Amino acid sequence: MTVSYKKLSKDDATLLLVDHQSGLISLVQDFSPDDFKNNVLALADVGKFFELPTILTTSFDEGPNGPMVPEILNLFPNAPFIRRPGQINAWDNEEFVQAIKNTGRKQLIIAGVVTDVCVTFPALSAIEEGFDVFVVTDASGTFNTTVQQAAWQRMSAAGVQLMNWFSVACELHRDWRNDMEGLGTLLSNHLPNYRNLMTSYKMLQAAKK
Repeated sequence: MTVSYKKLSKDDATLLLVDHQSGLISLVQDFSPDDFKNNVLALADVGKFFELPTILTTSFDEGPNGPMVPEILNLFPNAPFIRRPGQINAWDNEEFVQAIKNTGRKQLIIAGVVTDVCVTFPALSAIEEGFDVFVVTDASGTFNTTVQQAAWQRMSAAGVQLMNWFSVACELHRDWRNDMEGLGTLLSNHLPNYRNLMTSYKMLQAAKK
């Protein structure tokens, strides 16, 4: 089956951060805690940088799942924040779906905890309703790599595109000439090795003056 290449567009994409909650994050074992936190915050910074409409949601946050991690709330103080009272699949919450439809956009960038439930269920539901869905694999976590791979395979078979936060940033940006310093700084903040590239670049720029 041939699948057409649908590029992410900063003018048609919405970012959905699903159930990045203090309790649920303790279940994530397919990434180290530090790497996972960095990946999630990097994706959030990408959404902020490209001014994407962003929607936050939690599942039963008064129970053991815990509250949304504060760093995300601080980054998006004015974003729609849907606290689901019980629905496991965020797509079963009318307020959440309506917030998505209110953006008027057809591309959904999704990340969440856990991958096989909180990400997979709404991703498949959105595909069914005609959205183009892009799941950010390294900003979504679950119990182990076996569960991770099964979830990725299930979503991919349904037409979900699997990406990492770095490729999301690059595809949205399209061309370095749009803002070399801005994107370079964002990448450097989350990829220490990339900071070396930016240091070299800045030294070369300074030498030209």
